[in-house]
Amino acid sequence: MKSIRIFAILIVCVVSSVAFGARQPNIVLLFSDDAGYADFGFNGSHHFKTPRLDQLAASGVKLNQFYMSAAVCGPSRAGLLTGMYQQRFGFEENNVPGYMSHSAATGDDMGLPVEIPTLGNHLQNLGYRTGIFGKWHQGNADRYHPTKRGFDEFVGFRGGARSYFDYDPADPKVAKSDLLEFGFGEYREPGTYMTDFLAEQACAFIERNRARPFFAYVAFNAVHTPMNPDPKDAALFPELEGKRRQMSQMTLSLDRAVGRIVDQLNKLGLADNTLIVFTNDNGGPTDASSASNWPLSGCKATHLEGGIRVPGIVVWPGKLAADAAYDKPLSSLDLLPTFVEAGGGDASAIQGLDGVDMLPYLTGEKAGRPHQTLYWKKENRGTIRDGDWKMMRFPDRPAELYHIENDPSEQHNLATKNPRLVRELYKKLFAWECTLERPLFMMKRLYEEKAAVRFDQYRQQYP
Repeated sequence: MKSIRIFAILIVCVVSSVAFGARQPNIVLLFSDDAGYADFGFNGSHHFKTPRLDQLAASGVKLNQFYMSAAVCGPSRAGLLTGMYQQRFGFEENNVPGYMSHSAATGDDMGLPVEIPTLGNHLQNLGYRTGIFGKWHQGNADRYHPTKRGFDEFVGFRGGARSYFDYDPADPKVAKSDLLEFGFGEYREPGTYMTDFLAEQACAFIERNRARPFFAYVAFNAVHTPMNPDPKDAALFPELEGKRRQMSQMTLSLDRAVGRIVDQLNKLGLADNTLIVFTNDNGGPTDASSASNWPLSGCKATHLEGGIRVPGIVVWPGKLAADAAYDKPLSSLDLLPTFVEAGGGDASAIQGLDGVDMLPYLTGEKAGRPHQTLYWKKENRGTIRDGDWKMMRFPDRPAELYHIENDPSEQHNLATKNPRLVRELYKKLFAWECTLERPLFMMKRLYEEKAAVRFDQYRQQYP
């Protein structure tokens, strides 16, 4: 009888909490692709127009030193989805069929190991309905499919890039992984501009799940190449030329899509109980798309700040201050533990995490640095940021050392003035590397040569 009374009390508590609106927060991750660090109004752009993202930044906390765990998109997404340095399980390099060395896995066999739980799995376990809309890039084979990796719903494409317009599925030059897929194995093209379509699908998911906690991972392919602006914007930004003009138009489409999703949350009365994060998968590829990472040096595929530091916004009304900024280094690895803790879970119970819950730092509950040390690695290249010191190791030149707080543009190499510190950081980086798995797949060596060229070519950025 006593146990029955206790059970009844528990039921009353649950019903009361629902009646008073206490519910796990919805979580929306807005994720752009290959955007330039400086190509947003909230990050200082005077040329690109991003009014909705600027408004989002003003309603929450802007992350001024937010890092991806890789300088290219496949590995950075693997780190985000697992909360672990992706090199720990061998996802060190981009997985792009046709670009790979034959010394390891190739083609559709490259992907996020199936035994490692994803952010989607963890949130499903907490009762969330999970959906991904857009780019997956965690493996083309069926065993890697999002609906088998923690996501209840998927509308997007399995590969790493595609056109913003419809493909002809009968065209032999179009890979199956580039076609738009609904759920598992149902392929049909959107019939509309891709950026708009993904926002539409995310909004429909939000409406379908308005009565329960949901996680929407909106992985735009904007503003990745090909340079396909929406024809309706053809007359805009006449002061810009070439790829720069196309990029500005594609970024405006991204901004409108973000605004559409935010409007849906407001329309359904969900905004006050929704944690929103906006960020980007790696630094902008200045050579391919003319993305600007100013004032940071470098670009995509390099470990200079312009290759790994990305825009970041975190919004949670009533929990986080508006029009605020956070200046200490944070990582994409922090998103998983942050979302799990926000959803009522215990991130400390998840084995192997390298990220931390960001929220206590953003609220001021915790002082100090969320991370004393951050690491990056690709083949022979390795980078360590320890406090405000950053050391980069290369296969084709001596190591370089920068004090990032004083020199975020990395224009003053202090390695020769601090040989002991270089040696200490070199050893600390190597000790971390010795804990990692060998890569499951590797790109052809010539792409490391291309990365070295990019390092030199984009050593400085211009506004």
